[in-house]
Amino acid sequence: MTSNSQTPIHKTSPHKTPTHKTLPRTTAANTGPSHPGGAALPAVQNIGFLLLPDFALMSYASAIEPLRAANLLTGQSIYRILNYSASGGNVLSSSGTMVPTTPIAQAPTSLHSLFVCAGGHPSQWQAPGMFPALRKLARWGVRLGGISSGAYILAAAGLLAQRQFTIHWEHAPALIEAFPDLEPQRARFVIDGDRITCGGGVAPLDMMHAMIAENLGSDFATRVSDWYLHTHVGVSSGSQRASLAERYNVHHAGLLRVLEKMETTIEDPKSRDEMARFARLSSRQLDRLFVQHLGKSFLETYRLVRLDHAKKLLTQSALSISEIAFATGFSNSSHFSRSFKETYGVTPGKARRT
Repeated sequence: MTSNSQTPIHKTSPHKTPTHKTLPRTTAANTGPSHPGGAALPAVQNIGFLLLPDFALMSYASAIEPLRAANLLTGQSIYRILNYSASGGNVLSSSGTMVPTTPIAQAPTSLHSLFVCAGGHPSQWQAPGMFPALRKLARWGVRLGGISSGAYILAAAGLLAQRQFTIHWEHAPALIEAFPDLEPQRARFVIDGDRITCGGGVAPLDMMHAMIAENLGSDFATRVSDWYLHTHVGVSSGSQRASLAERYNVHHAGLLRVLEKMETTIEDPKSRDEMARFARLSSRQLDRLFVQHLGKSFLETYRLVRLDHAKKLLTQSALSISEIAFATGFSNSSHFSRSFKETYGVTPGKARRT
């Protein structure tokens, strides 16, 4: 694993990000060797990664590897990778890999960007001094980013107000419940001035392509992407998930409209008749479509959509069980608990503890 041994990494994307502000350019160019385009290489960028326990290793690797490749292809240390954590020491990733880190309080003013890399339970990340350190870096003008659920930490630190941003789709419900004034974009990555966020997974390859392209040009960014056989670079607005049709293996237009409506009306469930009118179908037609295509009734499907949402909130938010019950359309916590146990075999309280 990369340590704080100042390993450089860099990556660019041939695609502009049409709906978002461009990244700030590197500071003064140096007069050293030039990259294949003939221009002088820019100054070294110190790129930091704030690693939280159980951070997603794939997301982290997808972010640092393009930077390493950029250094390799230029023959220079264009990017210097610095790993941080709340208090320093080794940090355990989601797959059990340890990464040595430095305390975030020791991050230098020369830091160009800092990405918060997080995974599983964002509401539990309350390490002492972490939020003040992030706010201090913001005041210094360091560009701040979030990878996977890292945007939750930026939001909790008050650093995403009136900003466009994204977060991994699995963590979006917890963020929306905790910060109702914020609305994450459904995008692979989002660049908004000195904030840059990414859904995680392999999407950091696309985000770093954009960063490298800004710094070293789109042709060089393509060379970096080719190094990893990443021949189809995603645009920032690309989807994080498969379509509803792919996820449910359904292609009936009316049924897809209802399924989409179910996912957006979890807190205030609509009746079968309301949904039928919405899809321009009769109630009987709607019932037949659910059984025919999904093997479940309308009510059962809707209940499972809501319970799946509740399960995410139990593990990723600090909401009480009563609050989660109301947030998922149940009239009271007793009804919610019975439905949850019938479906998952455990009570909501036990699911939260495991």
